[in-house]
Amino acid sequence: MVRNLGGVYFGSGDSNIYALDAASGSLKWKFKTGDVVHASPAISGGILFVGSWDSYFYALDAGSGREVWRFKTGEDPVIHNQVGIQSSVAVADGVVYFGCRDSKFYAVDAATGKERWSYPNKGSWVISSPAVSEGKVYFATSDSGLFHVLDAKSGTPLYSLDFKHWVFFSSPAIAGGTLYIGSHQGRLNAIDLEEQKVAWTFETDGSKKNGPAYTKDGTPNYEAAFFDFFYDDMVSGVQKMLSVGAILSSPVAAGNTVYVGSTDGNVYALM
Repeated sequence: MVRNLGGVYFGSGDSNIYALDAASGSLKWKFKTGDVVHASPAISGGILFVGSWDSYFYALDAGSGREVWRFKTGEDPVIHNQVGIQSSVAVADGVVYFGCRDSKFYAVDAATGKERWSYPNKGSWVISSPAVSEGKVYFATSDSGLFHVLDAKSGTPLYSLDFKHWVFFSSPAIAGGTLYIGSHQGRLNAIDLEEQKVAWTFETDGSKKNGPAYTKDGTPNYEAAFFDFFYDDMVSGVQKMLSVGAILSSPVAAGNTVYVGSTDGNVYALM
């Protein structure tokens, strides 16, 4: 959800993007996509940018809901797993940046909807939303557990950090020279952007308690959590992996404190 231009804008599981009057809550307009909309929109220059699970990324006139352009991402007609946009967008210098379940990270011209560049992630979803700062774009991948830093203009890789296949759904937050991002390992990582390395790591209570049972050689021990492919077993396995106090939410930095929530039921304030 985003509030801008006197309106409140959000996507819905009914596949619509809604614009409401911020004062009254009355409907200003709605726009129908082809599937659910899980990503949060962003508004820049009077244009709303958001992706849908229908594989399209949309630019809409924020005042009227009129489509300005749409950009097509990859499809997966076989198992319908590597398709759809969950990542929310970052807008900087006339370019929109977002990740996709087709395993690519995209930079698209905000005015025309033409691809500037894309970065392949070898089958790994990009669900985490990006951050852009000082000519660099920062994002993380899902099952490969990689944190990437690219040149924002060209997409040239600058460096990457390997978090041993621990999934990233949390989006990064930058404060000063430090980037904060959480992982399914139940850890908040503070990355020194100048030194290009992890400065410190905070471990949730759930990670301290249950992490050893679901970790093997530093990587996720999925064999200990998933016993079969029946639906109930899969649901149980996911719950077991989240019991390590996974950080799915995005951290917020305010002053000298970083706030973040965890699946262990706690919200942490770190200084």
